[in-house]
Amino acid sequence: MSELEEVTQRFLHHQSAAEKFETSETPQRVLDEVSLEGVARYIKSGNCKNIIFMTGAGISTSAGLPDFRTETTGLYDQLQEYELPNPQRMFEIRYFKERPEPFFKLVKSLYPGAFKPTPSHYFIRLMCEKNIVRRNYTQNIDTLDKIAGIEEELIVEAHGGFSTAHCIGESCLTEYPALWVKDEIFADRIPKCNQCGAVVKPDCAFFGEDMPRRFEHLVVEDFSKCDLLIVAGTTLVVQPFASMIHKVPASTPRLLVNYELSGKADPLMKFMGRGVGFNFGYTDNYRDVFYWGSCDEGFYRLAELLGLKEELERLIKTEHQKLDAAASSK
Repeated sequence: MSELEEVTQRFLHHQSAAEKFETSETPQRVLDEVSLEGVARYIKSGNCKNIIFMTGAGISTSAGLPDFRTETTGLYDQLQEYELPNPQRMFEIRYFKERPEPFFKLVKSLYPGAFKPTPSHYFIRLMCEKNIVRRNYTQNIDTLDKIAGIEEELIVEAHGGFSTAHCIGESCLTEYPALWVKDEIFADRIPKCNQCGAVVKPDCAFFGEDMPRRFEHLVVEDFSKCDLLIVAGTTLVVQPFASMIHKVPASTPRLLVNYELSGKADPLMKFMGRGVGFNFGYTDNYRDVFYWGSCDEGFYRLAELLGLKEELERLIKTEHQKLDAAASSK
């Protein structure tokens, strides 16, 4: 037997052993079918009572909010004038202290109050009203979840938000009203502390800063109890948010609604027995479902399978009319 044949046989032996191990260790399968239809039947069964949503910028694009990475229209492309070494640098606290201009230009495009929630936001609200949602974790800072009427207790803003702002001067840290910060931003001025002159930053979590305490506390409390994880509109590249998909029990079904196949398990790591990520495309996939398309399309389809499409459409129409009326009165 040649050396190549020996190596090949050893590889096949280890692969077979790994497959047997995976088979013997595969947790109980919850879905009767690994599909969107299977997810819908599971929700309707009454056994699904602790859904967790994890959402990113993709659930807000149909509201008119640009996402980050789309060519020509994405927010990163709109900031080319600043010649950022890497677009994500604007979210690094050390870079922000030296050069806050790109962040505040970005913020002006995204500032809460100028957009209506999307069908995706209202689908999440509808699920909350059915008392089957444990929590809605969002990477977004647009506050559209709150505007959609989702109870604040059910929302976790993983990256913070605009409701508060503080001076970043180390010996100052004075708190400032959100309205004052907004006025400064829309006047194209960098908000500066009137005590020490340092920049005043909305309390969004930057790279290099601690995550909000509520986020860290609830992740531990919630994910061990999750019986369905729904991930929508995120590329799952920013930590620690991206790794949260691994915190649910091994039997918990996971649904990804996105235009991009994100978070897929790496084949080599999986072969080595260290596979992490969604199990799309593997023969031993027993729980991971991928819906390719926009978040709104995916949630409309899921609502239809649940028999809730008309209820969702009425909710959207009613809530948008309320928002229009409130805007007109102002």
